[in-house]
Amino acid sequence: MKLKKPKFWDYNKPNFLSHLLLPLAKIIEFKLKFSKKSKNKFKAIKSICVGNIYVGGTGKTSLAIELKKILDQEKIKTCFIKKEYKDQKDEQELLKKFGRTFINRSRVKALKSAINENYDLAIFDDGLQDSNISYDLSFVCFNKKNMIGNGRLIPAGPLRENICSLKEYNNIFLNGNDENTYSLKDIFIKKNMNLNFYDAKYEIENLDKINKEENYVVFSGIGNHSTFIDTLKKNKIKIIKEIEYPDHYNYSNNDLDEILQIAKSKNLKILTTEKDYIRINHIYQKSIDFVKVFLKKRLKILHENN
Repeated sequence: MKLKKPKFWDYNKPNFLSHLLLPLAKIIEFKLKFSKKSKNKFKAIKSICVGNIYVGGTGKTSLAIELKKILDQEKIKTCFIKKEYKDQKDEQELLKKFGRTFINRSRVKALKSAINENYDLAIFDDGLQDSNISYDLSFVCFNKKNMIGNGRLIPAGPLRENICSLKEYNNIFLNGNDENTYSLKDIFIKKNMNLNFYDAKYEIENLDKINKEENYVVFSGIGNHSTFIDTLKKNKIKIIKEIEYPDHYNYSNNDLDEILQIAKSKNLKILTTEKDYIRINHIYQKSIDFVKVFLKKRLKILHENN
């Protein structure tokens, strides 16, 4: 059974439970620091990694897709690389809609397959912490709403790495709904990191298919449910009931029957994300609408500290 992300991870300051788990987080940080090894450089293909140091819900897949669209316009033969996880079939299927996607338990083996098929460039959806590959370019994604949470590493907080590691990656993408990001940038600047900041905004591609006169029960099992809800509200979609499930949740028929019953009892339409829709039994899909969310490209640099 999947568990939801602990709420205390996103508190502005660490709480008692975070303090309690801090020694374990320090052990993990120490292990990460001294387990790094020389990464492989692949000259036969260029690589871009779209990753994060905050666990889940930062817009990696959406940004990877937007980068692919740009590269397609430039006639650069580009593919996706996605590590195979059983609980991430939704992201794999979503990437496949936009291009050739190589999926393997080993990202190195997936990349070698892309080389064999003569691709010029590979976009890695996740993989920033993979110690086997040296990427030509890396983007680190943050959600504007959660930022860095309480700033601590797992399990005391939501970070995979210390924020000081960002100086190794250089390029930061801030994704969300026009939230104020200056506090996050100030944190990085105070640490004297030379970082490029980019901005992207969530937009609904199929908004014309959503009836704004209807009332909705909305559900999702994604990394950042609250940002999804904010996006809907920003677009004047009437949410009467919302249900949050763990990230990459595998919906049972009982789950879906409960949602249908709620909708029927309150005379509501049902709305979810495209990722969630992919994970739903096709028998139920006809009763559920989904929104296609994309990142509106704002590729100008918001701040560059050189």
